[in-house]
Amino acid sequence: MAISASEIPPASREPIRDRFLAALDIGGTKIAGAVLDPDGAVLHRAERRTPAAGAAGEVFGAVRAVLEELAAVPEWGRVATLGIASAGPVDIARGRVSPVNIPGWRDFPLVDQVRALPSASGLPVLLCGDAVAMTAAEHRIGAARGCRDALCLVVSTGVGAGLVLDGVIRNGPTGNAGHLGHISVDLLGEDCVCGSRGCVEQLASGTSLTRRALRDGWRPSGPADGAALAADARAGDRVALATFDSAARALAAGIAAVATLIEIEVAVIGGGVAEAHDVLFPPLRDHLAAYAVLPFAASVRVERAALRADAGLVGAAFLAAERRSAEAS
Repeated sequence: MAISASEIPPASREPIRDRFLAALDIGGTKIAGAVLDPDGAVLHRAERRTPAAGAAGEVFGAVRAVLEELAAVPEWGRVATLGIASAGPVDIARGRVSPVNIPGWRDFPLVDQVRALPSASGLPVLLCGDAVAMTAAEHRIGAARGCRDALCLVVSTGVGAGLVLDGVIRNGPTGNAGHLGHISVDLLGEDCVCGSRGCVEQLASGTSLTRRALRDGWRPSGPADGAALAADARAGDRVALATFDSAARALAAGIAAVATLIEIEVAVIGGGVAEAHDVLFPPLRDHLAAYAVLPFAASVRVERAALRADAGLVGAAFLAAERRSAEAS
């Protein structure tokens, strides 16, 4: 049975039970890989820093190194599928990626390059956006479990999102449906790396948070990173608190727009910035109450992702296994 590229089979479909699963999660900061059991438990991990400013071959070299490390584990010989979650935009039909935060990869043939590696020889490979993978994991076993309509966001180096509608993950013909990070919420805002302006990502991503805080006068006592900014916000630093408030406002505007458009039940937020949930979520919920005012949108709730850093790996593994099972049935 052929499955449309615009939808992922429902999360109730059972994965392959007698084999192991493999996954990659490619982002602007790190490239992670794992071998998992059929229920999504991570058995082995491998990770490399993403040389985000490097040429295409250098970035792919990190992917190759992760797969080679995984291929050395005993379970690799019984791996049934390989799921790849990548920062977007992605083109799932052509197996190509153009991550905004990895300039060296523009229309990069990721799936073909992976299939050509000895470590991946013969494995069915499925590409998806990293936020779609996170959505699959959270819908199947995480904070969106049991929800018919949900929005799941990855707020990290960039901002990605995926949609669950009528119990099915809808990723669109190219795999980018629900890409909330590049919806403009500030029509007169700063230029975004995507070419638009005032995007959610421009206001709420981890890199944008620290950059704007420094511009506005933040003086960190140590490394100027998201963890330090969150710590200073907890300590009452005025600039740090204002920066998180601005990010929360942007996210709230985006979530409210989605809730108004398609009546979602929940917005699940994961990624590195969500680790600062104690300083991000209170203003986010306050701003959301101000933006999502119509009765059918006002009930949307905000939850922290349950699978945290593993969501992309688990979701990519599930999607690849479920697609193979669906096509074989």
